[in-house]
Amino acid sequence: MAAHNVLEACAQTNTVDKVVFTSSLTAVVWSNHRDNPTSHDFDERNWSDVNLCKKFKLWHGLSKTLAEKTAWALAMDRGISMVSINGGLVMGPDVTISNPYLKGAAEMYEDGVMASVDLRFYVDAHICVFEDVSSYGRYLCFNHVINCNEDAMKLARMLLPPSDTSTPPLSFEDTRVHPQRISNKKLNKLMVNFDGKFQADCSAD
Repeated sequence: MAAHNVLEACAQTNTVDKVVFTSSLTAVVWSNHRDNPTSHDFDERNWSDVNLCKKFKLWHGLSKTLAEKTAWALAMDRGISMVSINGGLVMGPDVTISNPYLKGAAEMYEDGVMASVDLRFYVDAHICVFEDVSSYGRYLCFNHVINCNEDAMKLARMLLPPSDTSTPPLSFEDTRVHPQRISNKKLNKLMVNFDGKFQADCSAD
């Protein structure tokens, strides 16, 4: 597995002070807690359920969960200083509807855990956790939560090509706002004094 090979190489290199492992929110949000959505909120302490991912063919979540768990096990075994960044859907120029992160997007949206992150802020977060000597463990990284119909429609229009006639019309009939059930407070606290181009949106706590 790639994660194992990279961490093993880091363990054998004396000049590596800290490893920043890039993971995903899909390694966090897929669990049986979604059977009772009001009973549980998600933060860096949560892990996706491997069996649930297999059952519903959530391959992105499965691969990210297994890779990150492998990396953490090896880091602890080899005494490597490691932090992980679990990012939302990375919003860059090349993101499309075919992104594997979006498998199960409807369920994530209804559960209040459908989150995205601006690519440039994502980069800032990596730099911050690497440079800050107090960083530790996992950090959930996002600066927008898609939890209302208007935001969902805007995201769909961004992801679909302009010529795609299946793009749904923007409708304001569904006025529901799904309660946000995911927290990035740990990263926000770390980045509060970070001099980067993009800062965490405190409204996404």
